[in-house]
Parts: sequence; C-alpha cells; structure tokens
Amino acid sequence: MDLSMETHLEGVKFYESQSNVADSRLPVINNFVLNGPTVDVHAAEEFVHQAMEIIMDEAVRKSTDVKEKVCEWRSPEQLKELLDLELRDEGEPEAKILQRCSEAIRYSIKTGHPHFFNQLYAGMEPYSMVASFIIEATKTSLYTYEVAPVFTLMEEAVLRKMIEMVGWKEGGDGIFNPGGSMSNMYAVNLARYRYCRDIKMNGLFAAPRMVILTSQECHYSISKAAALLGIGTKNVYVVPSDKRGKMIPSALEDQIKRAKSEGAVPFMVNATAGTTVLGAFDPIDEIADICEKYDLWLHVDACWGGAALMSNKHKHLLNGIHRVNSMAWNPHKMMMASLQCSAFLVRDKTSLLQHCHSAQASYLFQQDKFYDVSYDTGDKSVQCSRKPDAFKFWLMWKALGTTEMEQRVDRALALARYLAQEINKREGFQLLMEPEFANVCFWYIPPSLRNLPAGPELWEKLHTVAPVVKERMMKKGSMMVGYQTHRDKPNFFRMVVISPQVSREDLDFALDEIQHLGKDL
Repeated sequence: MDLSMETHLEGVKFYESQSNVADSRLPVINNFVLNGPTVDVHAAEEFVHQAMEIIMDEAVRKSTDVKEKVCEWRSPEQLKELLDLELRDEGEPEAKILQRCSEAIRYSIKTGHPHFFNQLYAGMEPYSMVASFIIEATKTSLYTYEVAPVFTLMEEAVLRKMIEMVGWKEGGDGIFNPGGSMSNMYAVNLARYRYCRDIKMNGLFAAPRMVILTSQECHYSISKAAALLGIGTKNVYVVPSDKRGKMIPSALEDQIKRAKSEGAVPFMVNATAGTTVLGAFDPIDEIADICEKYDLWLHVDACWGGAALMSNKHKHLLNGIHRVNSMAWNPHKMMMASLQCSAFLVRDKTSLLQHCHSAQASYLFQQDKFYDVSYDTGDKSVQCSRKPDAFKFWLMWKALGTTEMEQRVDRALALARYLAQEINKREGFQLLMEPEFANVCFWYIPPSLRNLPAGPELWEKLHTVAPVVKERMMKKGSMMVGYQTHRDKPNFFRMVVISPQVSREDLDFALDEIQHLGKDL
C-alpha cells in the first residue's frame, strides 16, 4: 500500500494515499487498517466444500459401510503422537487442516456403523444430521425470538407434539437442553421449587432436610443433581427393585414413611422408563398412586424408554405416564436424532419453569420489545446460550412422519427379540433375562467353563471373559458391544439394538464374532 501522509482525528489515525482511489482516507486503530473484512470469503467457501467432501466420504459413507471397521483403535499415547495435538503460534496450511479433519474422523468410533451396539444411541440419521449442519451454519442461540425466530417456533411445535403423545390433554411446558442428565436436574430443581419457593432467594437456609426417592436402577444423574443442588447424596433414598430391575411400590412407600419418621421432607420420586442396563420400566401407575397419596412430585426419566410412546404396540410400557409431573425424553437415543437432542417436559401451565429459573436479564428479555415477548423462552433455561436442538427432531419428524418413526421403534424391538431367541438357541450363550426393551443382556461362556457347576468359581472365571472379548473386538475393529456387572452378577454383555441399518445378519455376525474372539478363554 502506498501511504504518504498521516493525519489524526478524535484519536483515530488516518493514512492518506496518493493513489486515485475515491475514498483514500483509511482509518487505523491499534495498528489495524479498518478497510474491510480480513477473511477471504471465497477461500472459506472452498475450504468448507473440500471439508464436506471428506465428511461425506469418511464420516458418512465409510462409517456406515458394514465392510469397514467400527474403530481404528489406538492407545492414548499412540493417538497423541498421531494427531499432533499441540497448538502453536502460527497456523497451518489448509491442506494440513483438511488432513486433520480426515484424521479426526478416521480415529473416531464409527457410531453409525451397523456393528456398533455399545451405547443407547447408534446409527446415521440423515435428516437430523443435515439439521445439525444447518444449526452450525446459522450459528444462533435459543434465548430470544429476535435471534432465533425459526427455531423458536420449531421447538414450540415439537414440544407440543411430544406433550400430546405423553397424554397431557390440558397441555404443558418444556424445554430442550443438553442431555438427559440436565433434564433430570431440571426435574429436581423444579420439584424443590414447587415445594419451597423461598429457596430461590434464600437458599438452603429456607428449607428443611429434603429427600428424593429413586430406585436402585436409576441413572447416576439423580445423585449428581442432589450433590449439585445442595440436597446431598445422603438424602437420595434408594428404593429396592425387583429381579427385573423395576421399582417395588411397597418399598417406595416404606422409604417415604422412613423419611418422614426421621423428620425429613420427601418431596420427589424419580421413576425410570427404560433403565440403562436392563431396559426396565418402573410401574408408573402404581407409583403415581403413592405420589398422589403423599403429595410428591413424580418425575419419570424416560430418556431411553420414551420412544415407546411412538409405538401403539409398545406404549403400554409407560402406562400411567399421563399422571406424572415431569418427564425426560431423549430423541437422540432410540429415535436416532443427532446428539444432543433432549427434552424436558412438565405437566404445568402456570409458568413454573419460568418462575423457577428466571433471572430477567435486562439486556435480553426487555418487556417493551416490538413483538410478543412470550416467545423469548430463554429465561426458562438455566443456560444462556442454548442450541436449537429441537430442529434435529423436527426435520426428521417432518421427513419420516409419525408412522415411519413408529415402525423404527417396532423394528428395533423385533430385532432385540430375534437376538434373544438366537442367544437361547446357541450353546455357550445365556441370557441374563428375557429383554423388555432393546437391551439384550447375556453371557458368553467359553468351552473351558461349560462343565463347571454354578457357583463362585464359575462366576469368578466368567467375570474375566467379557473384558477380554471387548478388548479383542476393539483392537480388531470388528464391532463394539458394552459389558458390565449388575448387583452380584459377573460381567455380561449388553447389546443395544436401535439402528434401522442393522439387519438379522448383523446380529448373527455379532454372536459369531463373540464366540470366535472368546472360544479360547
């Protein structure tokens, strides 16, 4: 740049060019010439195009191809060296950055692969994935209608439909948030606020010792919520479950009476619809009777099992759900929406969610805006910035319709039933119990252990089988299946069947592969 003169105006430095440019006075602040954007938009577009080609080829096509590996396993030390994680002062050329993108995909777990049975989410959902791309491209936040008009209305529409499926005829309220653990925390906070509203301003000094009741099969987020909200994990009273993992209603009432006899105040019961390990459904109707008797808030963690409401054949698993006060439901699980997509629903029309969490930030929630400020939903949330996750479910629902989503649920549970039947047929395989949902739990017993009588020696040796088979399958990259203990049981496999891309042949392969990897143990 040909700069020949320097002038100053109100603290801003100007350079005057002797070129014939019409406006040659270029302001400079802190040594930056403010004469336009510094980003080459065309170059940025080209980079995005190239990156999307990598994503389509490696994260979509290859990651869902049954002939490809589920994972390229590397130890943390090996992966640190391969990825070159150090951040430096100078940037790298775009060709190198594209290589970084490819490496990130290559060494990530291919959760969309037909042989990924490891978690309560799986499969590639194209409409939800595209919605995720749009969310990132539009880069907005769901606190006010003015910055997210489209997504605000979409969230409202999705919540309304989900509330309808729960069966709350008079309507309700809700919000999407980052994960089921957060939804369960919302439930605890809202139930406590309903019991003792002074807590919001005066803190725990305003409250007696309060008690949450939940089953021994509940998600660990309930204890985390108790710790985070100052209730204390010792004030989470665990209710025994039966051998199938369901809360025992009579034991719940015993624990309520115990809390009251100690001078504590039980204020909430957490039931589970689809437990993490066994896929068990608590008897909601019977639990609701007890909660009504003692005036307790009833929350149902249906993050996993809520999808059964989409199915006329299986919605009986949540009989009584219309009676609960709140519910957590994760469409990113059985419904396969892209992570994260989690809804918290409340059977309340008095704006309890708003009153409990509102901070009335004046720079966001002005009451004299030019539009209907009831659409500024952000003050219901404990967050400020919040992704429009409901769009992932909305676009998918629009594309598939309720009928197709019902068929997805029905097919997944039919595949789980087929898997259980195959396990019962095969020598060396044994079900922990007949599955109620899509969780199929079983042991593989190698030939060397099959003649041992049931007892401590067998359990001790069997306990070591699943971890070794898991290690072998991951290092081979052939598939992923989870394992765990449960109460006094030795390690067993838990296969979760979700994806419509999974076939009967994939389930047969999984059992064959476990046998192949563990037969020498």
